[in-house]
Amino acid sequence: MLKVEGIHTQYGRIKVLSDVSFEINPGEIVALIGTNGAGKSTFLKTISGLVRPTLGRITFMDQEIQGVAPEKIVLAGIAHVPEGRHVFARQTVLTNLQIGAFIRKDVDEIQKDIERYFKIFPILGERRNQLAGTLSGGEQQMLAIARGLMARPKLLLLDEPSMGLAPFLVNEIFRIIGQLHDQGIAIVLVEQNVKKALKITRRAYVMELGKILYHGDSKELIADDRVRKSYLGET
Repeated sequence: MLKVEGIHTQYGRIKVLSDVSFEINPGEIVALIGTNGAGKSTFLKTISGLVRPTLGRITFMDQEIQGVAPEKIVLAGIAHVPEGRHVFARQTVLTNLQIGAFIRKDVDEIQKDIERYFKIFPILGERRNQLAGTLSGGEQQMLAIARGLMARPKLLLLDEPSMGLAPFLVNEIFRIIGQLHDQGIAIVLVEQNVKKALKITRRAYVMELGKILYHGDSKELIADDRVRKSYLGET
């Protein structure tokens, strides 16, 4: 579905990604883990067109998308939920979801999707007319995910969805991610909670200093001494 081959990305003269390759199949959920500053967020931004790679190739559904404008990448079927939520604080929950469907013209189906996501995220339904900036952190994260889904993506890029949330909300976010995966949406999951990320995925990539160190079966990575020591805090 998505194939990244030898991507290099930099900000000015600062190299952030170096020869990164990655792939995900339709309906698959894959984790990308690594320490802060490893380049994970830049990698997602490179896929979604927010940052242009200097070298390499990105293919989505057999079409090259490296260097393509972000709105065209959304049209192609990729939605990016960035780290930090970035909801439209002065707009209502309902308006945020409508903004998420900006590429669509099927008004009746948009309304059906809004009601569907109000069922998946009941608290958003209760707060549909509330300003997004007044929501709790967990509610804003749910809104950011629901807004991304309003574009009906084939691939969802999730950047640190559990960051800063209370443990019970982390469990809820991961339950919802699992539910979305069950619906057939492919997901690239960048997540600081490494143990939960590896438990919800079958495959994972480990990134350090802008490079993929290793990748493989998530269960095998959980048992890997390097992963246990560096990312799970175990000895």
